[in-house]
Amino acid sequence: MNTQTPNANPVARILTASLVGTTIEFFDFYIYATAAVLVFPKLFFRASDPTSATLESLATFALAFFARPLGAAIFGHFGDRKGRKATLVAALMTMGPSTVAIGLLPGYATIGVAAPILLALFRFGQGLGLGGEWGGAVLLATESAPPNKRAWYGMFPQLGAPIGFLLSSGTFFILSKTMSEANFINYGWRIPFIASALLVWVGLYVRLKITETPAFMKMIDNDERSVVPFADVFVKHTKAITLGTLATITTFLLFYLMTVFTLSWGTSALHIPKSDFLIVQMISMLFFGLGIPISAVLADKYGRNKMLVWATVLIMAFGLVFAPLFTTGSLLTTAIFLALGMLLMGLTYGPIGTALAGIFPASVRYTGASLAFTLAGILGASLTPYLATTLATKFGLAYVGYYLTAASTLTLIALLAAKRLMKLD
Repeated sequence: MNTQTPNANPVARILTASLVGTTIEFFDFYIYATAAVLVFPKLFFRASDPTSATLESLATFALAFFARPLGAAIFGHFGDRKGRKATLVAALMTMGPSTVAIGLLPGYATIGVAAPILLALFRFGQGLGLGGEWGGAVLLATESAPPNKRAWYGMFPQLGAPIGFLLSSGTFFILSKTMSEANFINYGWRIPFIASALLVWVGLYVRLKITETPAFMKMIDNDERSVVPFADVFVKHTKAITLGTLATITTFLLFYLMTVFTLSWGTSALHIPKSDFLIVQMISMLFFGLGIPISAVLADKYGRNKMLVWATVLIMAFGLVFAPLFTTGSLLTTAIFLALGMLLMGLTYGPIGTALAGIFPASVRYTGASLAFTLAGILGASLTPYLATTLATKFGLAYVGYYLTAASTLTLIALLAAKRLMKLD
């Protein structure tokens, strides 16, 4: 990425705007993931068959991943045509109201089948907003970075993931410890959804203070904007979008195995108390957060592609020991398992945003990076909790690990094929 135009945004403002926005977006996204396991099966679906209700709830969780590419295409178009700043604000204002609406939604006992339908609709809105949010935040950081610190700047929006998760899990943990199970199901779970409106206003304030990135301004000056960025991505940059998507699959799959699936399986099949599991899961997020800056430093020093290859090989090996580490029901063993998995998650997640942004030219960068990321979400995460639960139930936990190793192999092949695209620039 060539961004020689002077940057009007102070570094602190750039990094804060990229970090705060993604933290809010991921907080909104993760409170749904937690509620989809702990609350929604009981509240929004028929309770006669708990297993079916859980699977239906996880299916609505998956819906947002199918909305993400649409959001990436829509917001990406305006991000590449009209600017990064305005598009980032619009993405934030799409996801925020959707999250608040979920918190106000009556349950199945009150409005019947309309409850899961509306839940799915608002979940779609969450995915639509996040599809446009992530790419813009990454570009805000990377297009403003010095050439030798692309990955370091680009890791700030990535830090929004563990911070957002800690905030969401911490909120649910406090609620579960301060109110009865009945009150938590009746109204307590709604508090973080409704309260997220305050976070959205904070993010909106910060983003209205920034100006456009140097790369976008240079593109305007040179009259290089694409007329239809979406079409150009698939026609002119087919290799980049294909390899970028495949290279990101394992990042998504690992994360949702280590969060949504493990929470569901650990509290049901392994009978670990919900509050205890949430504690060790929050601890594991610290390892996730630790892995991100480590990977960014290594990526700037040795190259993004090489860092991602190393991380993927380690994840392949982790898949082979998945079952032995997660079958005992011991809280200590589970904590070690989650910490190791999330540290690997940080190593692969930290440089992936910078890597995807770097393989597309500025004229289609918002659209291309966002689409690669969100399409990988469909392939690597949308059905992961559902498929993992099915595999574990029918064949055993070992097959969940094999699932992860197989996906990692596909990612490794894509990364090796994309070596020339993912170069330091």
